[in-house]
Amino acid sequence: METEINYFPGLEGVVASETDISFLDTNASKIIIRGYDLIQLSQSKEYLDIVYLLLENKLPLDSEKAAIADILKSEYEIPAEILDVFKLLPKETHPMDGLRTGISSIAGFDAEIDDRSISANKKRAYRLLGKVPNIVANSYRIINGKEPIQPLNELSYSSNFFYMLTGRRPSPLEEKIFDLSLVLYSEHEMPNSTFTARVIASTQSDLYGALTGAVASLKGNLHGGANEAVMYMLNEAETVSGFEEMLQKKLYNKEKIMGFGHRVYMKKMDPRALMLKEALKQLSDLKGDNLLLQMCEAGEKVMEREKGLYPNLDYYAAPVYWMLGIDIPLYTPIFFSSRTVGLCAHVIEQHANNRLYRPRVNYTGGRHASLS
Repeated sequence: METEINYFPGLEGVVASETDISFLDTNASKIIIRGYDLIQLSQSKEYLDIVYLLLENKLPLDSEKAAIADILKSEYEIPAEILDVFKLLPKETHPMDGLRTGISSIAGFDAEIDDRSISANKKRAYRLLGKVPNIVANSYRIINGKEPIQPLNELSYSSNFFYMLTGRRPSPLEEKIFDLSLVLYSEHEMPNSTFTARVIASTQSDLYGALTGAVASLKGNLHGGANEAVMYMLNEAETVSGFEEMLQKKLYNKEKIMGFGHRVYMKKMDPRALMLKEALKQLSDLKGDNLLLQMCEAGEKVMEREKGLYPNLDYYAAPVYWMLGIDIPLYTPIFFSSRTVGLCAHVIEQHANNRLYRPRVNYTGGRHASLS
């Protein structure tokens, strides 16, 4: 008789791998990245600092940070053939599908794709970090009938990404807040997209394939797509009272409300959401418009009172991106762009100490009599 197999729906509470990349210390409300508290990092470091930390396992010196900035700039361009592929996609194509197509297409231009060494994968990681913002911005532009926009090497990494998304250079505060969002989205232990990437990598598939699968995972509104859903709700509600009534109606109808609750943060607010809530306050003051802030704060109170649920990062990322002038369909692709470095770090780690993922099932079907 076969040994009984324990079943944990959604793999909740199951430890799937060992890693020295990141850890969610929920008791202390800390997100540990290579030994550092991500929230503390976000208060004094920029996205490129986090990129170096995740890929090189240490915070960079100024010279090292400048060096990777130059490497990324050298990787901004994407092959013309990939731009041609975007022109063939239907205009209804979601930006996440355009992104998935772009990342998959890059694989064909890697002459050393079968090299799974750490050095080769790091080189690919920097290549992807340079190209993914370009893919995000220009797949969206081309699908919507616009001409591609070229990156500006004189801008910082985050400023250039912002420029390609919006067509304008950010103000210093906008650059700071956009960079902050990239930092906060950069790595978060083992969510579905990271697990997907590691499962694919465990077959010895390549980095591009692992990230292509991660894009598909992140598209779902129970994961990355929640930030888009939040903004659509806010725009539909229009007012503070309208948003309160909308949430009450959704609760009454037992509908899923995006932007609240988290499999890990069960009894407190996602600490990353607190950072972007403060950023939203700064943008509201800058623009002299605090309606979205008031709506979000009112929604917080409704959900805490009625369900004991608290905002996750997507809840405040949505209005922040809106006030930065970024189109809603780009919110989840931005999330993926930010997370690219974390995903690459996990794939590199998986390839370096690999074991194929092969779980079992709890069989609930019957057993038919022999056909003989």
